[in-house]
Amino acid sequence: MKAYQAGIAEGKLDPNDTQVLGISVDSFAANAKFAEENGLTFPLLSDFKREVSKLYGVLNEEYQFAMRTTFVIDKNGIIQYIEEGNSAVDPSGAIAICTRLKQEPR
Repeated sequence: MKAYQAGIAEGKLDPNDTQVLGISVDSFAANAKFAEENGLTFPLLSDFKREVSKLYGVLNEEYQFAMRTTFVIDKNGIIQYIEEGNSAVDPSGAIAICTRLKQEPR
C-alpha cells in the first residue's frame, strides 16, 4: 500500500484520471488505523462480509482471508490487469497499464 501511496505522491497515478482503492476483509477501525500508521490518503474499504473478495475470486474460503491482488479496472468497468501474490504490492505493472489507458483515444 505504501508503494501505491508513493505512486500517487510522485504523480505516477494521476488522481484526476485514476482512483486508487484498498479493499480489505479487516474492519473499518482496523483499516483506519492501518491507513493512519502508513500515511495512506486513498480510501481503504472494508469487505468484512467477504462479498467483494468472493466475487473477484480472491477469497481463500478455508481461512477466510483475501489473497493479495491488484486489479486495474477501466472506465467501462472492464478488468485490464490483474497481479496476484506478493508482487501485487509493487505498483509498476498497474502504473504501466494506467499510463497506457490514459494515452488511448477516448
